[in-house]
Amino acid sequence: AIMVNGRINRLMYAKALAADRELQQRLLGVGRHAEEAPVTLAEAAQAREQLAKVYRVDRTGTASGEPMPQDGVYRPVVELPNRWNVPVTELRQAAVDKTAPQDDPKKIFAIPFAERIGRTVLVVGTFDTKGKELRFMADRLKALGLPARTVDLSTSGKPTSADVPAMQVAGMHVRGSSAVFTNDRGGSVSAMADAFARWIEREPRIGGVISAGGSGGTTLATAGMRVLPVGIPKLMMSTVAAGDVAKYVGGADIMMFHSVADVQGLNSITEQVLSNAAHAMAGMVAQLPDAEAWEAKRKLARPAVGITMFGVTTPAVQAVTRRLEADYDCLVFHATGIGGRAMENLGDSRLLSAFIDLTTTEVADMIVGGVFPATQDRFGAAIRTGLPYVGSAGALDMVNFGPRDSVPDKFRSRKFVIHNPNVTLMRTTRDENRAFGEWIGARLNAMNGPVRFLLPEGGVSMLGAPSQPFHDPEADNALFEAIERTVR
Repeated sequence: AIMVNGRINRLMYAKALAADRELQQRLLGVGRHAEEAPVTLAEAAQAREQLAKVYRVDRTGTASGEPMPQDGVYRPVVELPNRWNVPVTELRQAAVDKTAPQDDPKKIFAIPFAERIGRTVLVVGTFDTKGKELRFMADRLKALGLPARTVDLSTSGKPTSADVPAMQVAGMHVRGSSAVFTNDRGGSVSAMADAFARWIEREPRIGGVISAGGSGGTTLATAGMRVLPVGIPKLMMSTVAAGDVAKYVGGADIMMFHSVADVQGLNSITEQVLSNAAHAMAGMVAQLPDAEAWEAKRKLARPAVGITMFGVTTPAVQAVTRRLEADYDCLVFHATGIGGRAMENLGDSRLLSAFIDLTTTEVADMIVGGVFPATQDRFGAAIRTGLPYVGSAGALDMVNFGPRDSVPDKFRSRKFVIHNPNVTLMRTTRDENRAFGEWIGARLNAMNGPVRFLLPEGGVSMLGAPSQPFHDPEADNALFEAIERTVR
């Protein structure tokens, strides 16, 4: 059957159609037919003159220099067909490049630490409600000869006299200022905190950052302080400074300064406390080395190595430190959640040359629910910076809790060791260790720099050694096998 426009036009044997060349051309609408007038010599000559010149566009960039054929003979393409006739090898390389990790925009726009250091103090906060108090601190700094620049972080949309208006800071949010100025106060504060962190990352010549406020103002100001490199003075005068400030400080070197009275108006108490805060900031800025001195110090310093430690991994850390301390500045961090974040913060600030992460117990607390948890960004500094990373499974045989009576009831039947009256250690199970190994393996796969991860077969802590209370080869093997299976 032969179909034309979706309808059967005629029925005939395929053998007959194959033998009739003229019928094929007529049905397909090609070829010359008897009804066409013959072409004269004059028309043929005119047609040749009007023929378009055809050029070959070479997009491969190979510049082989081979002469193009001029005889008009068809040359078949012997390479894999593709839109631009790119050689297969280049297509394959393009595919590899496409899957390669892209440059982090933060690295592209990163400011060298020496250019970060200046003398200007940023006085930041919500100037719509705390303007009088913040300007008081700025005046104290100026009276001591330090330049001060005021930055408004308010989310009300009200105009203020700050040097940097809130609209300018809010414009740094990934969704623009409209994400900050909303009717949702909680969402607005969170968005402005993100915008301020992005804004301050791009500011050079900072001598220090100081702020004053309540819980909202503390949330806003410390978000920017945390992204600055360690070493730049950061002071937060806050009504919540006498409580648990871990969420505000993180792994940064932020000085929390209790306001005593609320930061509301100037009186005999607030003036004195605000003055003390400003004077403390002035003292830190005065002793801050300038860019040239910092760079000279950096060149003379030994490379710094970050090492994580717990009480039950201390012998291993001490042995490593003895081997390295002649050539490296060994910085040891207590793996209590905050300790790991502090080490990674130094790595992100490029103040470390490598990580020796022997104690990754914070991962266990994060997954099981202990009191010293890592965040989901654990190992993130090694991933972002590409610095050499040597890790191990130190103290992954335990989860940390407070006093024994603070351990959740669901863990009542587990094995415990009372480390001290305020710290209770719980042995991790086979399934938990398998989860640790899979999570760690996935993070190791994301690293692009030199990586080594060591498996301590004699016990992952002093308590996990043979004859010790946490010795459990089955749980340890589950951890090791999960890591070996997950790591590419």
